[in-house]
Amino acid sequence: MTDTRDSADAPDRKPAATDSAATEPRAAAPPGPEGLAALRRRVHAVLVVSQILGGLGVATGIALAAVLAEDISGSEGLAGLASTSSVVGTAVLSLPLAALMAAKGRRPGLALAYLIAAVGGATVVVGAMLENFPVLLAGMAAFGAGSSANLQARFAAADLAEPDRRARAISTVVWATTIGAVLGPNIAAPAGRSVSALGLGIPATAGPFLWGTGIFLIAGALVQLLLRPDPLLTARALAAREAEESAGTGKPPAEDGRSLRAGMAAVAASPRARLALVTIAGAHTVMVSIMVMTPVALSHHGADIDLIGLVISGHIAGMYALSPVMGWLADRLGRLSVIGLAIGLLVCAAALAGTAGADHSRSAAGLALLGLGWSAALVAGSALLTDSVPQPARAAVQGLSDLTMNAAAGAGGALAGVIVSQAGYGWLTAVSAALLLPVAALAFAGTLRRAAARTREGARDRTRGNGTDRTREGGPDRTREGGPDRTGSEAGPAADAAALAPPAAESPPPSQRG
Repeated sequence: MTDTRDSADAPDRKPAATDSAATEPRAAAPPGPEGLAALRRRVHAVLVVSQILGGLGVATGIALAAVLAEDISGSEGLAGLASTSSVVGTAVLSLPLAALMAAKGRRPGLALAYLIAAVGGATVVVGAMLENFPVLLAGMAAFGAGSSANLQARFAAADLAEPDRRARAISTVVWATTIGAVLGPNIAAPAGRSVSALGLGIPATAGPFLWGTGIFLIAGALVQLLLRPDPLLTARALAAREAEESAGTGKPPAEDGRSLRAGMAAVAASPRARLALVTIAGAHTVMVSIMVMTPVALSHHGADIDLIGLVISGHIAGMYALSPVMGWLADRLGRLSVIGLAIGLLVCAAALAGTAGADHSRSAAGLALLGLGWSAALVAGSALLTDSVPQPARAAVQGLSDLTMNAAAGAGGALAGVIVSQAGYGWLTAVSAALLLPVAALAFAGTLRRAAARTREGARDRTRGNGTDRTREGGPDRTREGGPDRTGSEAGPAADAAALAPPAAESPPPSQRG
C-alpha cells in the first residue's frame, strides 16, 4: 500500500504539489485507490471521536454558564452575556482559524482551536475564583473556539469524500455532536460537585468548565496525533495530480487562491456558493432566533421547567439525530432539493410555533421541525459550498461561512428579545420565516439555471446525433468541465459557467446538480 504519511512523518519525501509561498507545508505523495479508501475511513473515525469529545466539552460548560454568570455578576440581566460571549468568540475565531487551515492544513487548525477552548475554560474558572466578571466573559469568548472546531470538522470530513458521498460524510460528523450534546448537560452537575469537593475554592458552577478544559485537551491531542496525513493537504495533492495528468504536463500547476480575500472572491464569482452561504446563514439565524425565545413563550403559557426542557430536547434531537438522513437525501436527490426541503420545514416550524399559544404539543412539534430544517440546510448547504468553489479556496470559504452564520445568528438572537417584547412571539416567528425569502429566491434561480443547462445539453446531443439523452438523472458520466471528480477536486466557478453557457462535457450526477 502506498505510504500515506504527511510531511511530519516523511520529511525527505518530495511533495506532490508545491506553492509559490515558501511557507507552504509539504505533503506526501497522494495515495493510490486502496490507500485513499483506508485513509478516508481513518480520517472519518478520528473526526467522529473528536467531534464527540468537542461536543461534550462545549455542552458540559455551557449548561451552567448562565447560572455561573449570574452568581458572579449578581445580576440576572447580565447572565445571558456568558452565552453571548461564547457565540461572539466562535464567530471572531472562525476567520483566523480558517486562515491557518488554508495555509497549513486541518490538523493544526483544529488542534489550535481545541487548545484555545481549553485555555478559555481555565480562564472561566479563574474568573469564577476571583469573582471577576470581565475575566469570565473573556474566558467564555475563548471557550467558543470549541464550537469553531466542531463546525470546521464537518468540512474536514468533506475534504477526501467522494463527491457523490460528500453530504453523507458531512452529516455523519454533524450527527456525532448528538452524543456530546446529550451527555454534556447531564454530567455538568456531577462535574461541578466533583471539582467543588477538591477544596480548591472553585465554585460548583465553574466545575464543568474545568472538565471542559480537560476534554478539549484530549480532543486536541487526538487530532494532533492521529489526523495524519492531513486531509486537506492530501486533497490538494490529489487535485494537483489529476490536473497534471489531465494537462499532460510534467509539473503540477501552481496552487493559489488560498487567502481569505481569494475565498471571498470565489464566493462572489459563484452563484451556487452564494446560495450555499445564504442558506447556511439564513437557516442558522432562523433557528437561533426562534429557539432562544421559545422557553420564554412557553413559560408565559404556563409550561414548567421540565416541559420546557423536553421541548428543547426534542429540538436538539431534530438538529442532529437525523442528519445522516439529510446527507443521504442531499447525495441522492441533489443539494437544491434538500435546500428546498429545509425551507419548507423551517416555514412550517415557524407557523406551528408562532400559532401554538398554550398548545404545548404544537410548540414541541414546531421546535422539532425547526431542528430538522436546520439540519437539512446545514448539511446540504455545506456540501454545496464545498462543491462550488476551487479546491485551494475551500478552507477560506468555509471559514467565511462559519463567520457569517454565527454573526448573523448572534444578531438574530439579540433582536429576537426586542421583537418579542415589543410585538410578541408570533411576530418573531413571522419575521424569521421572512428571512428565508432570499434563500428561496436564490434556490429558484439555481433551479432555472440547471434546467436551462440541461435543455442546452440535450439539444446539443441531439444535434451531434448520438441518440442518447445525456441530461437524464443518473447519467453515466460522473464529471463535467469545471465540476467535481471522483477525487474531490473541482474548478469551482467554472461549474457555474457550465450552467450559464453551453458546456463542453457531460451533465453531472444528481448529487452534484445542486
